[in-house]
Amino acid sequence: MLLSPLSLLALCLASASSPVSAITAGSLVDGGNSLISAMMLFVGNEEKVYILDKAEMNAAVINGHPAWGAVWDINSHKTTVMDVPSNVFCASGMHLPNGSYVTFGGNNAVAPGGGLGSQVYPGGGSASWDSTLQDFDGSRSIRILNPCTSADNFASSNCQWFDDSTLLAMQKQRWYSAAEPLGDGTVVIIGGFVLGGYVNRMYPNTDPHTFEFFPAKSGTPQVMQFLIKTSGLNAYAHTFLMPSGKMFLQANTSSMLWDANANVETALPDMPNNVVRVYPASGAVAMLPLTPANNYVPTILFCGGQDMPSYSYGDYRFPYVETWNQPASRDCQRITPEPADGSAPVYVQDDNMIDGRTMGQFIILPDGKLLVVNGGLNGTAGYATSTLVNPDMSTMPWGMSLASGPVLTPAIYDPNAPAGSRWSNAGLQSSTIPRLYHSSAMLLPDASVMIAGSNPNSDVNLTAIFPTTYKIEIFYPPYFNATNRPVPSGVPKTISYGGSSFDITIPSTSYTGSSNDAADATKVVLIRGGFTTHAMNMGQRYLQLNNTYTVNSNGALTLHVAQAPPNPNIFQPGPAFLYVVMNGIPSNGTYVILGNGQIGTQPTSAVSTLPDSIRLATATGGVQASATSSATSSGNGNGTASHSSTPSTGTIVGGVVGGIAIIGILGAIVAVILSRRRRAATPPSSTAYADMAMSTPKAGVLASDDASASLPLHQTDYNHAWNSSSVDFSAPYRDEAAWRGSSAGVSMDSYDPYTRPPMTHAMSDAGPMGRHSYQQSFSSMPETPPAGAAPPAAYGGGGI
Repeated sequence: MLLSPLSLLALCLASASSPVSAITAGSLVDGGNSLISAMMLFVGNEEKVYILDKAEMNAAVINGHPAWGAVWDINSHKTTVMDVPSNVFCASGMHLPNGSYVTFGGNNAVAPGGGLGSQVYPGGGSASWDSTLQDFDGSRSIRILNPCTSADNFASSNCQWFDDSTLLAMQKQRWYSAAEPLGDGTVVIIGGFVLGGYVNRMYPNTDPHTFEFFPAKSGTPQVMQFLIKTSGLNAYAHTFLMPSGKMFLQANTSSMLWDANANVETALPDMPNNVVRVYPASGAVAMLPLTPANNYVPTILFCGGQDMPSYSYGDYRFPYVETWNQPASRDCQRITPEPADGSAPVYVQDDNMIDGRTMGQFIILPDGKLLVVNGGLNGTAGYATSTLVNPDMSTMPWGMSLASGPVLTPAIYDPNAPAGSRWSNAGLQSSTIPRLYHSSAMLLPDASVMIAGSNPNSDVNLTAIFPTTYKIEIFYPPYFNATNRPVPSGVPKTISYGGSSFDITIPSTSYTGSSNDAADATKVVLIRGGFTTHAMNMGQRYLQLNNTYTVNSNGALTLHVAQAPPNPNIFQPGPAFLYVVMNGIPSNGTYVILGNGQIGTQPTSAVSTLPDSIRLATATGGVQASATSSATSSGNGNGTASHSSTPSTGTIVGGVVGGIAIIGILGAIVAVILSRRRRAATPPSSTAYADMAMSTPKAGVLASDDASASLPLHQTDYNHAWNSSSVDFSAPYRDEAAWRGSSAGVSMDSYDPYTRPPMTHAMSDAGPMGRHSYQQSFSSMPETPPAGAAPPAAYGGGGI
């Protein structure tokens, strides 16, 4: 198998949810121990949250080395470590249409403390492997996980991370890249550093200013001028697919609309007030809920971040100022990149945050409000052992942290409240745990919010002022003050783009009072929490489905619910949770798959006509009403099997893609692998993208608002550990890294990654053999294939 079995996994299911009466609304409660610092996480299904950390000296051990992967059980709050071969430090991640998740890139192999790994590439700037941590170079890695449930065998390789860059890898090394899916499920991987540090200040930009696709397309990664323009402050660029199929991007203080298929850029207005929202300024950013009322027209909200002068950000090594003395911004701005009336997009000033925040993070709640958690009053993300004005650690007042003043109280933003009254933290409990750099948060299926992480240190440090944090907290939003919650039945397992409606039944015990009033105040929403890292949730979206209703004589409500709008760009295919929200009180979320579970053009149908709502003045809700009559049964308009809101114990992909075909949707690069899998799904056919109307393009140019690009540093980016005093800043820059791979080429036709042995690694340094015995050449493969040559499989099947 690819990875060793998990140990001591708690397979017993706890109750689906705690009694509402036992929960205090606005409270923060203990959620257990994450075992690894939760730098990244995502909800895999109704039972499991998957957590990733950088390669570091966590006390938890897997297969004889420190762990940096784990799975947390939502019901029991127990955590079990998982093996991840490569260094996931500052990767990006995204869902796939079948419910699997994929991460891209990371850091090279590091030793304890963040130093170079023991097996160094030619040139000495980065490493392929380390004998102590036993981490591989992750800078080109593509890792895939099929989330499993307690009904599955977690010891099986099918429930483990696939992480073997000799078989599946990006063309470019990418650290802090962005990832955004298109309407067909293809993921666009954008920018990132080669190895990295604090900020990329080289000009001309020779770090990755390119993008590529996953699954790969033919050709080499193309240049994105926007990344050159915003050089210095474009790590983890904010990306949001628009209904037109174009993508909104924001980095530094610039914005644009971009046609990914034609690589055409259209400049949009600059961010007002010189506030930077991307890493390391790290503002809270989210797309507001997409609803029938706003005709599913996306608006993006930006809050907090930093407005310090461009010079202050410094370079790869460190900032040039004492960032922890620089107040974070309270500024909030909205922009609608594609206004429905065809007018020019503009940024609109919104209510200021209650507190300025750097590293604040938005979580969209089922009631349509946005929770912001974590972050600091001052400074930026990142860590360092010095700054331009602080020569060593003895002069760093907050240890390695570049931020100070943890904001311990959550706040809630109501996008529909009148201007001037959109923010509140009334009744919300304050945490006692600082959540600064490398903190994370995620909406859980029961509509609570998991908060975890914080580690502004180069390695595990339990005695720092802001230490490595393993404690998980669960935040219960104000709607947990309800005495009962909707309990829907009849929720389908799949949601299509258009087509026949389906019915959901809400029993009378879910509410009290007038049935008509309850029905009028009920909505059905899809939420995708996304992949979270660095105070952002890549892929997070909220979509309200249209519905009407029938009030039954026994007080039960039958909701007639439309499928998703027949435009996959509005809510890309893949996993989501369906919530029924009544009077602002959400049900437990039910796991669904949106689309056909495959990468490729999604089937669409005309929007169905919903029946008129039927009211009944005499009907009421409450326990007594339901005791004398049974709830009306409901069917599914799309013909799929229905199930209750109790968490499923089935596999994540259910009947959509035949169980656990983790990469069975990955097109040409894994077509043969797919056919070899025991429970494979039918591979998708490749489909050309539709042509998109585009306004006159304006190529990105270096503008005054992006002055940080102008610092002419000619260093290499060998600063793998942020800022080490021994870093060589004079060596020639390169993005070759003597790339891993077989000089003979690894044939994707010859291997099923779920049955081949794990990656192995032959140690070149003295001492006994480590757990790996890697027999590939590290210097025989060029950065890109020779002109006219077929790309080897180690490039991920041929690039973009």
